[in-house]
Amino acid sequence: MEENNEPPEAGNKNNYHPPRNDTNLMVDILVGDSGNMHDREPQFVTVDADTLVAQTQARMWKALKRGYHYGTNLKYAQSFLQSHVNSKIPLVIIYVDLVGSTNMSMTLPVDKLVSIIRTFTYEMSSTIQNHGGYVLKYVGDAIISFFPSGYNKLLACDNVVYCAQSMIRVVRDGINPILNQYDYPELSIKIGIDEGENVIVQYGHDKDSPIDILGYCMSIAAKITSITEPNRITIGEDVYEALHPALRTRFGDARYHTDNWKYTNRQTGEVYKLYLMEY
Repeated sequence: MEENNEPPEAGNKNNYHPPRNDTNLMVDILVGDSGNMHDREPQFVTVDADTLVAQTQARMWKALKRGYHYGTNLKYAQSFLQSHVNSKIPLVIIYVDLVGSTNMSMTLPVDKLVSIIRTFTYEMSSTIQNHGGYVLKYVGDAIISFFPSGYNKLLACDNVVYCAQSMIRVVRDGINPILNQYDYPELSIKIGIDEGENVIVQYGHDKDSPIDILGYCMSIAAKITSITEPNRITIGEDVYEALHPALRTRFGDARYHTDNWKYTNRQTGEVYKLYLMEY
């Protein structure tokens, strides 16, 4: 049995809005629709994080006990990008990297390792799709995804940060308690986020050729993730500046050593600032 969590049809990028979950289990502040960040009022909408955790645990029990088959599908991202091939569009890029997979590959039986990796990729992908994002591809133990930001950059940046928080909670409260019962090592993730314009490239001339994303913020998001500590979220300066003021207070300046961080703000020429979510 395969589950299929499909994101909504994207349609025209200017009309696309991420779905909102109207259950009443957990209330988060999301940005309003006003174009001025300082004038906009926060909207209170609900994010059903408890249900995400419960669903994760139910699927993982089946995977470890009865060989539950996870389904993954990247065609929704490819379908969205198809209409933007050979153009440049604004996107929020989010990298999610699994920590410690190399050690697990040396200590766990192959079948158990495969089940854990499949669980991780599926649950992270499901969380991304539930927040209105698209999974671009899997690279080793990392997941690269994007959220369209052309319709409303302010809302998109807020939404991605809430998505990142949900992913950490799914790992911490959904996956790890099950792993503990099997005496398996706990998982941890690190997340990097940045926003900017990206070029959409299709490799090949036929419509089924793979489509990829190229851009400065893709490189920044990848590097951010590589220098982020486990179970932490780091965002780029452009994302930070777009966040709702109430959410921005959750982040502090991440002062990385210059040997590790050499990216510059392409508008100012100054070092591109990073911000770390504080707990």
